Amino acid sequence: MKKKIDIERAPISAGSRYPEPFAGPCQNKIRHRLGVAAGLKEIGINLLELAPGAWSSQRHWHTRAEEFVYVLEGEVVLVTEGCEEILHAGDCAAFLPGDPDGHHLQNRSGSAARVLEIGSAESANDEATYPDVDLRASASGYFHKDGKPY
Repeated sequence: MKKKIDIERAPISAGSRYPEPFAGPCQNKIRHRLGVAAGLKEIGINLLELAPGAWSSQRHWHTRAEEFVYVLEGEVVLVTEGCEEILHAGDCAAFLPGDPDGHHLQNRSGSAARVLEIGSAESANDEATYPDVDLRASASGYFHKDGKPY
């Protein structure tokens, strides 16, 4: 049985699943779900393509999921609490669960960027908090910070 993953045939997640009004800056992106294509259960691996002006997500942090990003092409800005760092091709960053210093990537350049994302795949007990907006997420969906569902 062949093990090579055909990136063009991997499942795609495009745009944003966030409720309005939080979806806008996260629309112009494509995730090739390489871990899903490979049948992996423990880790998630995505090839993220960010168009100019696109964000990877709203700024967030996880209670249980580890995350790692490696820039393959282009330039992105890693935004955390009170800090911005430019990541070029060959740069990487990691995010530990439970660390409330939320993060996301923004493509502020005029060219597309490609980023390899690796993280924990099991999300049943994970929650994400979005410090800049009235949003939190769990396996049950998206909620306001007061617990009311979107």
